[in-house]
Amino acid sequence: MSLRRLLAALATAAVTLSAGAASAQSSAFLVSTDWLEKNLDNAKVRVVEVSVNPGLFERGHIPGAVNVNWHTDLVDVVSRDIAPPPQFQALLKNAGIDQDTTTVLYGDNNNWFAAWGAWIFDIYGIENVKLLDGGRKKWEAENRPLSPVAKIHAAGNAQVKTANAALRAKLPDVLAVARKEKDAVLVDIRSADEYNGKVFAPNGVPELAVRAGHVPGAVNVTWSKLVAEDGTFKSVDELKAIYQAVGVDGSKPVITYCRIGERSSHSWFALKKLLGYDVRNYDGSWTEYGNSVGAPISNPAGTVWGKT
Repeated sequence: MSLRRLLAALATAAVTLSAGAASAQSSAFLVSTDWLEKNLDNAKVRVVEVSVNPGLFERGHIPGAVNVNWHTDLVDVVSRDIAPPPQFQALLKNAGIDQDTTTVLYGDNNNWFAAWGAWIFDIYGIENVKLLDGGRKKWEAENRPLSPVAKIHAAGNAQVKTANAALRAKLPDVLAVARKEKDAVLVDIRSADEYNGKVFAPNGVPELAVRAGHVPGAVNVTWSKLVAEDGTFKSVDELKAIYQAVGVDGSKPVITYCRIGERSSHSWFALKKLLGYDVRNYDGSWTEYGNSVGAPISNPAGTVWGKT
């Protein structure tokens, strides 16, 4: 074999291995609707619904699923914080999640809060946690089974570990990047109108900041760009291209943020789990940053609070 042919063969093999590794990485954190339906009776699989809209679970959920309420079960209901260890430990026990359980999370709104749940599971070191690719949207579109009956599971034995601070960004971390004291990439995943400061928040939401705009230096990659029409994540190659177009290639640490941290969890999942980048989610997000005295802000639209 000539040197030219050898080099070409090696290049082809490298591409094949790279594609295979990317596919394996993706499948390690996602399950298909077909896989889940075939494993509904698997005692080692626990399904958890985390939806935005109330009442969905009660009207019909994936058979055997456990309902987790994002704004009471996954947060500290007094302090603005994630669920403290004892509270999350109780959630694991009540959900019947064992040390060797494969936990599959799903929800409405393209898995916004299911991804938030996956982020908190990761913070507390719970292994074998996956998202149902496409969430409720795809499951229902395919006319797969739903049940209105909640199942009670035997107590789980999974143990909460020390919180992994490397997965979570806080206000000082974001301020350090905004002031160019630390080198990282800020990814604002909100709509273009929110990012540009044309609106303070999407219509009808109660959580607001008194200033509009974005963190200086942040790039805007709306979360919806990451999903296909059926709600599933786009391919690894497509995700890489979307982020590379704005200079996010994994060479620097990434911080994702939105308004209250839920949509940015979805982007965190794509960047961290599917692409393997070093990513933290800033759950304080714009409602904290935009209300912080002295925090630098970029407001291209020039919208001012209270001005008509």
